Amino acid sequence: MNVRMEKEDYAGSSLIPRTAELRRLILEICLANGGHLASSFSCLEILVSLYQGGILRINPQNPDWPERDRFVLSKGHAETALYAVLADCGFFPRQWLFSNYRQGDCRLGGHPDHKIAGVEVSTGALGHGLGLAVGMAMAAKAKLSQRRIFVLMGDAECTEGSVWEAAMLAARQQLSNLVAIIDRNRIGSIDYTENYTKLEPLAAKWVAFGWHVVQCDGHDLDQLGRCFGQLLTSRIDSPKLLLAHTVKGRGISFMENDPIWHVKPLKRKDQIEEARRQLQFQAEGACFHGHA
Repeated sequence: MNVRMEKEDYAGSSLIPRTAELRRLILEICLANGGHLASSFSCLEILVSLYQGGILRINPQNPDWPERDRFVLSKGHAETALYAVLADCGFFPRQWLFSNYRQGDCRLGGHPDHKIAGVEVSTGALGHGLGLAVGMAMAAKAKLSQRRIFVLMGDAECTEGSVWEAAMLAARQQLSNLVAIIDRNRIGSIDYTENYTKLEPLAAKWVAFGWHVVQCDGHDLDQLGRCFGQLLTSRIDSPKLLLAHTVKGRGISFMENDPIWHVKPLKRKDQIEEARRQLQFQAEGACFHGHA
């Protein structure tokens, strides 16, 4: 069972090899069964930091443990990454990633489903995750529970009015047990976010709404660990936000920062071989880093 992370207890660099292997696993899952590859690569380090960096208090052997921390994947189109991390933690058999994801009896569907062990709520319709998390945080506060609520949003979904309604309510209720994370990859489903609805200055907007905000490189596991530690040990009576700057499609050079790969499947043989080669090279380097 993961335990509460203390301020100086950072997993950080030790998670780099694990993350590199998960990135290769996600590629093979998507090649076999489809899925959202670029979105998953964008937020993978965030998920690894939460689930395997000692941040979330969870118990894969008892997924319904009442005092567990809650995690909501509001950007439900990154389900492939979430499933890979949950399987790696032991919430369900690893073979389901190939035999039961988007095929067979679909135990693992194309978006997160609350019937899956480790998944708190069904998501995929953007703009609802923060509202759900606010409700969970209010319930925990009313019950004097020590559990914390985490929610991962995409930056493009911050154009939804429901996000800002929930943000106002969270600040009004002083939900210090709520941590929101924004995957700031600057790309929506069809274009760059600033081309259709300008979000900047995004951090200042959340501060104006009464949130305590920190920013980091969302692919740097050491930075993620430090920022989560800072947020979780803060005594500020307000909800917290981690604005994580990321690259959509991170790890595959021809996919990085290109909106077309949100839904475009990877089918060309030469591109598949190149993607595998790049991720293999990164995994080898990560393994060396882990043993340095």
